[in-house]
Amino acid sequence: MALHEDRLFPGETAMRGIARRLFAAIERLPIVSPHGHTDPAWYANNSAFPDPATLLIKPDHYIFRMLYSQGIPLERLGVKRRDGGPVETDGRTIWRLFAANWHLFRGTPSRIWMEHTLETVFGLADPPNTKNADHFYDVMSEKLASPALRPRALYEQFNIEVIATTDSALDNLEHHDAILKSGWKGRVIPTYRPDHVVDPEFEGFHSNIVKLGQLTGEDVMTWRGYLAAHRKRRAFFKARGATASDHGHARATTANLSPQEAEALFGKVVRGQVSPAEADLFRGQMLSEMAKMSLDDGLVLQIHPGSWRNHNVRIFHDFGRDMGADIPSQTDYVGALKPLLDALGNEPNLTIILFTLDETTYSRELAPLAGHYPALKLGPPWWFFDSVEGIRRFREATTETAGFYNTVGFNDDTRAYLSIPARHDVARRCDCAYLARLVAEHRLDEDDAAELAHDLAYRLAREAYRL
Repeated sequence: MALHEDRLFPGETAMRGIARRLFAAIERLPIVSPHGHTDPAWYANNSAFPDPATLLIKPDHYIFRMLYSQGIPLERLGVKRRDGGPVETDGRTIWRLFAANWHLFRGTPSRIWMEHTLETVFGLADPPNTKNADHFYDVMSEKLASPALRPRALYEQFNIEVIATTDSALDNLEHHDAILKSGWKGRVIPTYRPDHVVDPEFEGFHSNIVKLGQLTGEDVMTWRGYLAAHRKRRAFFKARGATASDHGHARATTANLSPQEAEALFGKVVRGQVSPAEADLFRGQMLSEMAKMSLDDGLVLQIHPGSWRNHNVRIFHDFGRDMGADIPSQTDYVGALKPLLDALGNEPNLTIILFTLDETTYSRELAPLAGHYPALKLGPPWWFFDSVEGIRRFREATTETAGFYNTVGFNDDTRAYLSIPARHDVARRCDCAYLARLVAEHRLDEDDAAELAHDLAYRLAREAYRL
């Protein structure tokens, strides 16, 4: 399983040589991680990570959704049930189960990331299997107990320059405050995620609105007070380093209602009297409101549409949200974004970063939109598609229309902390391979490709996210 130095590079000799040269110049650039889901408590407390299974298997949706697809119950993987029912608690048993099913991950990005993690973090270069599972577990457990693998030490070992977390609009950000007060030099910044208080169909929405009012001292049962509360919370986040907001709506719907229309719709929202169509309209209006706020406070607006979340009703009932049962769906961007783009798309001082789980829209919709509107940028391949082939498809589908500079580099968008270097390594190698092909075909000279490789790995993310 030892990592090959030419992994993911072209098989053709001349292109492989170009890719090697490009990659050598960027391989050790700092990691900029402007969007992700690691836990800020890790950096605040700097405690040792728990056992290997709790760190590597239980929280990794890519891992346990594959195992579940082969008939392995989530309970056997230690995933907590909503009702507190029994699940496997022995980390060694969970790791053995994973190792026995290592073959399921052949050809997947999960395998690439796990191989990189096992070798570079733990020094384990053999494939996991039933014979070496206990040895792997013992080695990993011993190393996780050492100071060298504490969260802050890993941040420095991974050469991370900045990492963003994603935090509820209702979060008190106590861990971010603790990091800032600790004197540690690592840069961990929050991201404003208001889904809990802008989606009328989110469970607990009304009580979340009440809490928003309590946190801000605003009358959130009025449209004016509700918007003022968001402005206060955004300022609270920005004071702790936030440079972006993030919105995980199911669709890309946007709206630009008049103040009177928006106020009337909000009245129905707070009374719990909205239809599904009106709930979608309100979410769309709030994207436009957040974009207007971004013009004032400078936060970058990220939109992550296109996921049919919690598709498996049984898993949602037994385990709750975000348990590997989210499925990509078709998304309209040309029509759905038009109200927002009509209002704000021509603003050069606004940055809207758009992600998709509908790859069919890359060349037909997203690249042409980003290749025209000054406010719009394309986020990198996301979730199901932050893979070797997904990155290649993205570049091939978007570059001719949007170019490279209407994209924002790479972000890992992960809660799997130890996989972050692996994900950036894959992205950098894939981009170098793509650029090498352009050079070999005389569509780009190597000096330009070298500058592009640096920009895609580092500069574009820093600039797009205003870091």
